[in-house]
Amino acid sequence: MYKEFIKAYFIAKKDMGAYYLKPPLISWGLMLPIVFVLAFYFRNPAGIKEVVPGLIGLTLLFSCTSMAAIVITFEKRIGALERLLLAPLNFRTILLGKSLGSTLFGLMVAVFITLILIPLMGLSIRNFWAFVLIYIFSGLAFSLLGILISVGVKEVFEAMTMSNFFRFPMIFLCGVFFPVSSMPFPLPILSYLLPLTYTVDGLKHCLLEDKGMIPLYLDLLILLGFVFFLFSLSLFIFKKRIRQEF
Repeated sequence: MYKEFIKAYFIAKKDMGAYYLKPPLISWGLMLPIVFVLAFYFRNPAGIKEVVPGLIGLTLLFSCTSMAAIVITFEKRIGALERLLLAPLNFRTILLGKSLGSTLFGLMVAVFITLILIPLMGLSIRNFWAFVLIYIFSGLAFSLLGILISVGVKEVFEAMTMSNFFRFPMIFLCGVFFPVSSMPFPLPILSYLLPLTYTVDGLKHCLLEDKGMIPLYLDLLILLGFVFFLFSLSLFIFKKRIRQEF
């Protein structure tokens, strides 16, 4: 198991250098939350604090899925994935490395935005370790959502379309800008099937004096459950696709 994590680390390190730590991707990761912050600040400066957890959640979602949703499809196209399979590396190690790379990038961007927003809005973190775990579990879950999309399609443009199909509805369904409880039925049911809902709810507990609807420990457990579920599903589809294509 230790050797597997070491191999996954080097895959993640390779991806960080090859894909993530590039000016266009970094600027895209920073631009989106800044645009959202400015848009809501100019619209309602007094209520901007209420949407900070949602803005941080969106930053994690878009940063972690930005490249994860296309990386495996892209590497299949250029032959890089075939070289990994010949290394030899097992399917689980490859997926773990890919998800770690996208998670690290997403966490870096989200931490940078958080360090700006929290003092700027006069907020404080009330449960530091729960806050850290929400970041880690959410980053892994969102990265694995991107990986799931990447292993499930054949072309890069399909991956980009599918990632937006999942991401943009989450902006409106997951309590980012207005509470899930205020949505008409059956939208709340859809909300509770999406990981971003639990990210935003958990961050509200940590930043807005327990304004979350779900107990904090349950937010953490459900996010962890998403991590295991999405990894298992991605691994199953990845194995099936690779055996068909190679």
